[in-house]
Amino acid sequence: MNNDVNLDRIPQDDAGDGSLQTRANTILKAADHGTPLELSNITIRYGGQKGGADAVNVVEGFDLTLHAGEMHCVAGRSGSGKTSILTVGAGLTLPTSGRVFWEGQSLESMGDDEIADRRRALIGYVDQGGALIDGMSALENVLLPAVPDGEVDQRRDMAKDLLDLVGLGRRMRHRPAQLSGGERQRVAIARALILGTRVLVVDEPTASLDRTSANRIISILKDTTSDGIAVLVASHDHELVRLSDTLTELI
Repeated sequence: MNNDVNLDRIPQDDAGDGSLQTRANTILKAADHGTPLELSNITIRYGGQKGGADAVNVVEGFDLTLHAGEMHCVAGRSGSGKTSILTVGAGLTLPTSGRVFWEGQSLESMGDDEIADRRRALIGYVDQGGALIDGMSALENVLLPAVPDGEVDQRRDMAKDLLDLVGLGRRMRHRPAQLSGGERQRVAIARALILGTRVLVVDEPTASLDRTSANRIISILKDTTSDGIAVLVASHDHELVRLSDTLTELI
């Protein structure tokens, strides 16, 4: 499959070598994280196992350099490979061939445990629908990634700040069933940022939302890039495509 790549880049302000204090109380050093994610000649193939269906290249020869403070949208029809690219970039699956670089280091040089550790520190992943835990409040859902490190208490104020950032400060005690689809998606974005994420990877964040809710999500994603975080998003939402800094259209 060929990837028709259209890169219309909006110049980013030079952040210099200093640290950036974000509204979510995270620290980003632009000089250290200028290119947090790079995909080089990525091919993703499914099938072809012995006795199975013929192999199909869903993605072939895909390249992407994602800069800090930039939002890149991967657009295309259903089945074109958008989600596959996101999961490979997030280190959740391996490409059939090609290389993934996080902050200049190839995943090929890392073992499984190191990939998992680096992912927690670098990548925030939001799948379609947000996948919140029903029995937990919005605040508890945001704090969930901090549980394995025993940092729930230390990050509680940051979690509240993040919920304020996405407009849900007054609903932090509500459970998912008490929230709208757009509100649940915003909680999921806040959760993905709780560990000081440098790359936010979001799959179809506006797919099932009304226009008003979708625009709120898009605004939050753009605000996130203003804090120096890189955003990689898969979507066919025309407004999200329009407002992204760079675009890949899969055909």
